[in-house]
Amino acid sequence: MRLMRRAAVLLLLAAACGGGATPSSPAPSPGNPPKATPAPGDVMVIGADAQRTGDPQAGYHALVNAGYIGCGFPYSVYSSFFGPAAADKQIPGRDGINAQLPYDLTAFQAKSGVELVTPNCLACHAGHINGQLVIGLGAADGDFTDSTGPYAQAIGSRITDPTEHAEWQRWNDRIQAIAPYTITATVGQNPADNLAAVLFSHRDPQTLAWSDTPMLGLPPAQVVPVHVPAWWRMSKKNAMFYNAAGRGDHARIMMTASTLCTDTVADAQAIDQYFPDVEAYIESLKAPAYPFPIDPLLASYGRDVFLGHCAQCHGTYGEGARYPNLLVPLKDVGTDDVLAVGTAQFAQTYVAWFNSSWYGQVAQLDPGPGYVAPPLDGIWATAPYLHNGSVPTIAALLDSPTRPTYWTRTFDSTDYDPVHVGWNFTVMDHGQAAEPLILVKKAIYDTTEIGASNQGHMFGDALSAGDRMAVIEYLKTL
Repeated sequence: MRLMRRAAVLLLLAAACGGGATPSSPAPSPGNPPKATPAPGDVMVIGADAQRTGDPQAGYHALVNAGYIGCGFPYSVYSSFFGPAAADKQIPGRDGINAQLPYDLTAFQAKSGVELVTPNCLACHAGHINGQLVIGLGAADGDFTDSTGPYAQAIGSRITDPTEHAEWQRWNDRIQAIAPYTITATVGQNPADNLAAVLFSHRDPQTLAWSDTPMLGLPPAQVVPVHVPAWWRMSKKNAMFYNAAGRGDHARIMMTASTLCTDTVADAQAIDQYFPDVEAYIESLKAPAYPFPIDPLLASYGRDVFLGHCAQCHGTYGEGARYPNLLVPLKDVGTDDVLAVGTAQFAQTYVAWFNSSWYGQVAQLDPGPGYVAPPLDGIWATAPYLHNGSVPTIAALLDSPTRPTYWTRTFDSTDYDPVHVGWNFTVMDHGQAAEPLILVKKAIYDTTEIGASNQGHMFGDALSAGDRMAVIEYLKTL
């Protein structure tokens, strides 16, 4: 299965993905003005933008059945290696061949008539926790530590039919362009932002035509890591990304998942008709409930501590809930600044590409110099913490001196710490540079690497140990 699973890297695009269903919403009118970008040091309230309506049920059907990526490798090749996926890898609501495929692969018919298989959005946006697959949970065990290029070539060597080979060649051309820029240092880190920048570099912003020769300078090959956020947060967020980028029409931003192989505006417009359905599905998702016992008295006390120390940025929950949508400046939050100061797709070159492109007619990236304090619904399931996944537990997040500089974990979704809330982990006495064994090396979270620092968000340090544990107990209830 390794050959096909590694191909899933291709779909790690910067937006939450969506897919095809019956068109149900009118297209947005163009001309949205750029959003205000705060000066460094300012706290900004991110205002809401009107969104198109959609059908959540149709959106789920599209998400797991439609060929919104537009290219892939022939099903004939896939089926020569693999039979039906194991029952625990299948998901409901899938049509035809898809009913037997793993949840993160989709089969669809190309315009040429060839049946193709391609990774779908769940390759990054479905994760395992406590032994269960949860759609909308970021895949914290995704492995993008080696290149997909050789695997794509190996698939091509199996194809003899000329029409099938032409479809493979189109897919392979894109793979070879992006493969060097999608290799992460550590399992669990995600290269989405770098991938988006490479795809933007190869496309004309107005016609969306692909150019084998990059039209913009390519980003650095070293991936600045991000941790995939939970989809269920989107029902509260006015900006899609950690650094307040992703405003205006969210469905249009989500459909940048199609930039791998959507080569004309007409094809993009067809996809755009049904992305509001996918957005509606994403916004309908609810966080999974904490599956272990909770001390109600301690949680009640923790709620009071939370309201006094955390709610100003992260919002309130339960009756009268309110989420403030605040961009917190770097000087206040203090977390690793590499993403916020402009890297990968958030570097000015790529922001300008997006905002001037067909996608930018109704949506904008426009990142800010800080990070958005996220909603905390289901936070128990979303370890590791911070935007780069550098902290293994909430207990360590709230007590910064206890954060490990070098650590590793088993990547077993049942290896969970219900007391400290997060992954059980092992502290290492060395980082990746000093580790000779490749399999061990790529499992080390090395917070000295670029973009991977575990600094900042030190607000919990001011609390007593008892108050911190009470807040953790309360967070289990969200």
